[in-house]
Amino acid sequence: MSDAGLLFTGASCVFFMALVGLISWLKTRGTTDTKEGYFLAGRGLGATFIAGSLLLTNLSAEQLIGLNGSAYGYNLSSMGWEVTAAIATIAMALVFLPKYLAGAFTTLPQFLNDRFDPVVRRMSVILFMLGYGLVTIPSVLYSGSVAVLLLFDVPGLTGLDYFQSLVATVVVIGITGSIYAIFGGLRAVAVSDTINGIGLLIIGILVPVFGLIALGNGDFGAGLTQIGTEHTEKLNAIGNADAPTPFGTLFTGMIFANLFYWCTNQYVIQRTLGAKSLAEGQKGVLFSGFFKILVPFMMMVPGVIAFHLYGPELGTIDEAYPRLIRDVLPVYLSGFFLAVLLGAVFSSFNSLLNSAATLFSLDVYAPAKENAAGGKADDAELVRVAKIASLVIAAFSFVVAPMLYFAEQGLWQIIRVFTGFYNIPTVVIVIVGLFTARVPALGAKIVIIFHVVTYGLLRFVFDEAITLHFLHQYAILFVVEVAIMLVCGWVRPREKAWQFTRNEKVDLTPWKFAKPLAVTLFSCVVATYLLFSPIGVASQAGPGLVFAALIGAIVIANLTLWILAMRPVLAEPALRNQ
Repeated sequence: MSDAGLLFTGASCVFFMALVGLISWLKTRGTTDTKEGYFLAGRGLGATFIAGSLLLTNLSAEQLIGLNGSAYGYNLSSMGWEVTAAIATIAMALVFLPKYLAGAFTTLPQFLNDRFDPVVRRMSVILFMLGYGLVTIPSVLYSGSVAVLLLFDVPGLTGLDYFQSLVATVVVIGITGSIYAIFGGLRAVAVSDTINGIGLLIIGILVPVFGLIALGNGDFGAGLTQIGTEHTEKLNAIGNADAPTPFGTLFTGMIFANLFYWCTNQYVIQRTLGAKSLAEGQKGVLFSGFFKILVPFMMMVPGVIAFHLYGPELGTIDEAYPRLIRDVLPVYLSGFFLAVLLGAVFSSFNSLLNSAATLFSLDVYAPAKENAAGGKADDAELVRVAKIASLVIAAFSFVVAPMLYFAEQGLWQIIRVFTGFYNIPTVVIVIVGLFTARVPALGAKIVIIFHVVTYGLLRFVFDEAITLHFLHQYAILFVVEVAIMLVCGWVRPREKAWQFTRNEKVDLTPWKFAKPLAVTLFSCVVATYLLFSPIGVASQAGPGLVFAALIGAIVIANLTLWILAMRPVLAEPALRNQ
């Protein structure tokens, strides 16, 4: 890229980022002084901001490079992590969110305190804080910085060596992302995420379009025909036992991994807890599920295109997406793309930072002060403590993130599996807690300790002897831990049955189209797997009659469902006129 091109890229990137910052500031002025204003956006988030923030919180530079690299090197089997997440969003919208909003919870540990006791709350906070502070936040900063280095040759632009460039990129990304989280609270995070999310959708559509045009030597149709007729195994999402994500794992541990992430992970669910009503929350969550259906098209098909353009000769699979971007994206879009990429990294980082500060302020500092001094911290004090905590956590992550460079293989292995230390016990405790009344806090405590010890042994002591896929291990641990809690409830039940305490602060009227839309979303998951399968586009002969018949049946079933769902709505004006 020429000097003029680099200057234009930098200037346009700064322009787009400044525009996002200005809009976020205008939308959040005067809304962060109170506890609910800072931590939950004043319980005023609508469906658009919830969906946009969920989308960008979940998708970052790591997915852009990693998913496309997986498609380039293997096939589309790793789309299981993205597409099946839509099913978890259905569970969140219809099962978990109504309970969370009815209790007006600010954090998940707050619910665990209400359902079990303060010890369970503290244990869950420790797991979350250790996971966020030591691994998740630094890894997001590191992976995002590496993505920027790969895509925009920062060492070549600055004259710094690779590690110095990495440190500089980590600090710049971290400071910028921290500004949103520290000074704007959740609302600033949600607003900036939504705007950047629109940019991500635009880029997600344009990159495969430009890629197919390049593959077809200027002819989009020719490029599309080529990936549909040559090496069609690359379009297969039905992974075998050797694939990055075996198909069988979708029906075992993948279910619980997604339930944790979308239904109980504080940094994801916090924006849904700030919904202005149950209906708006359900709309936002379900709409984010439809965005997950688009991920294979936006973040994996480009990897397949890269395979057709470059063959299997790239140095590593992670080079596929950066190489494609450099070759096919016009210069006039490079600054916009860089702004979107940075926005995606900011989103994951500032969401994690905001949630970690929320947990510390509300679940560590506030209870500690109440127990020690016998008085409650006021809103201004809690917000101030959260801002200080954010600064400390951010500064700590600036130190830890670059260190991943020196021990990449070992630490990346820990990062990949670390979530397993707290995802399954969290899901178990929340589900059993919500749907039973006599299971005591003892059961939750035993499950947390049992899981940490057992999972640690499975992953780091007996990992060579026990070769069962870690997602299958999730499923087995889930069943065992649910059994432990139910046995505790049978042997030593609570003296007084737990009763859910309602504390309604928003309208809890369900969205009347939530259930039919959930059915349509599930149908889209099934249809996407049919499309990317040996009876769909992964067949050398292309989709056949079986594929057409199954898709036709899905479409007819959904049309019938929506006709039935719309009948009461269409009848309302007639009834009012009678």
